[in-house]
Amino acid sequence: MKLLMLGGTEFVGRAITEDALDRGWEVTVFHRGRHAPPRGTSALHGDRTAPGGLDALAEGEWDLVVDTWGGAPTAVRDSARLLCERAGRYAYVSSRSVYAYPAAAGIDEDSPLVEGSPDAGSTAYAEDKRGGELAALDAFGDRALLARAGLILGPYENVGRLPWWLNRTARGGPVLAPGPRDLPLQYIDVRDLARWTLDAAAAGHDGAYNLVSPAGHATTGSLLEACAAATGGRAELRWTDPDLIQKAGIQPWTELPVWVPEGEMHDFMHRGDVSKALAAGLKCRPVEETVADTWAWLRSLGGQAPQRSDRPAPGLDAEREAALLGL
Repeated sequence: MKLLMLGGTEFVGRAITEDALDRGWEVTVFHRGRHAPPRGTSALHGDRTAPGGLDALAEGEWDLVVDTWGGAPTAVRDSARLLCERAGRYAYVSSRSVYAYPAAAGIDEDSPLVEGSPDAGSTAYAEDKRGGELAALDAFGDRALLARAGLILGPYENVGRLPWWLNRTARGGPVLAPGPRDLPLQYIDVRDLARWTLDAAAAGHDGAYNLVSPAGHATTGSLLEACAAATGGRAELRWTDPDLIQKAGIQPWTELPVWVPEGEMHDFMHRGDVSKALAAGLKCRPVEETVADTWAWLRSLGGQAPQRSDRPAPGLDAEREAALLGL
């Protein structure tokens, strides 16, 4: 297989590129040149947001294009239109954020969606991703695969959610653990996302798939306990009532990454229907493996994970944590 990876040097794109290389595929990485692509790839450079930024893609043929773009849908539109006669299939890594909010638990691929346009500039993340989906579909039709990923964790993470918990538990001592301990989580290891996307595209699957683990594959407890174990067991998880956390003004998701309390948002994010992807071969590794491998990668960087410039670093200030725990 000949793969054109649009991106391919960070987090999701890097995991997909490495998976393709492990399969023995011929991989071309198109990127801006800010980070080195994995060894074994061919590199083309360009900026999709600049005039003439796709010139390096004017020639060439590929079996599959994979695109992770999350900005203005016009970038997906222009790439897909340019490549539709010279590429077999187009896999777009989208997001479960494209579903209209609020929504009851059990969101599946036929649930209502936000509005979006392939001709729009960047507006908001959900609308941008939906516009990207429409751009891929407009150009490739039934040769387009839409992988609607949920929360993505694992090595190379440049958003900071799992790295923050790992560094926090590595520091040891009492740790604010948001209850309840058995609250189910849905996420996907970036390597499982990569494997499924390439498998599904190679098998000729098309259309939209919710790409996240089954609800309850992990819980808040199993995730944080895995973090504590992987980082040496010096952390004392203190499970705390979510009402107390919110009354203290501590923000779910941003200050306590991954976690959202039970209710409307939790139903939306962590209780989706993934039966279609499971039937198409999705397999999710244990949370302990995701955590241990991410910690090993993080240690190789001296504990300092890369951070996307367009996302604020998540995490809770140590003084605020200590105040709530009465320390």
